[in-house]
Amino acid sequence: MSGEEKTAIIVVDMLRGFCEEGYTLYCGDDCRKIIPNIRKLLDVKTAQGAKVIFLIDTHQPDDKEFQMFPPHCVVGSPEREIISELAGYKGERISKNRYSGFYNTELDEKLRELGIERLVVVGVCTDICVMHTVADARNRDYPVEVYTDCVASFDPEAHEWALKHMEKILGAKLKSTSEL
Repeated sequence: MSGEEKTAIIVVDMLRGFCEEGYTLYCGDDCRKIIPNIRKLLDVKTAQGAKVIFLIDTHQPDDKEFQMFPPHCVVGSPEREIISELAGYKGERISKNRYSGFYNTELDEKLRELGIERLVVVGVCTDICVMHTVADARNRDYPVEVYTDCVASFDPEAHEWALKHMEKILGAKLKSTSEL
């Protein structure tokens, strides 16, 4: 990557349990609309040398998170599978069991091992796992870009609030795939 910062694209929870109808935490049509944008971003950025890391929501059947949300992405279930539209992309797969991809995972160590200097964060849900992963990345001093047409949530108001919060409070740079 001639003189450019080494970049990793963090793909958050683009899993069947969030992105396909029929599952308890399906994020709806907005989730489906971002898939072509994520594909475009991955194609352009990986051609420039970016690495890809998929975060995979993973829960035990008795996870305390199920006190707030219905059971989802339980170990061994098809909900944990990366959606077919993205499953063919090469990249690391890191399981997580909390909102942030950094909490109690090897994500930070993997980024250091790869020499990553900048993160691009995409996926679902903007106001939950995306925002908490961005917050923890910023707390580790990574510059972060969030492509607004590559994130979605089942709550449009919370989605908009999270984008503003990530930009104004966390210092993430908001971008669009139309800029690629």
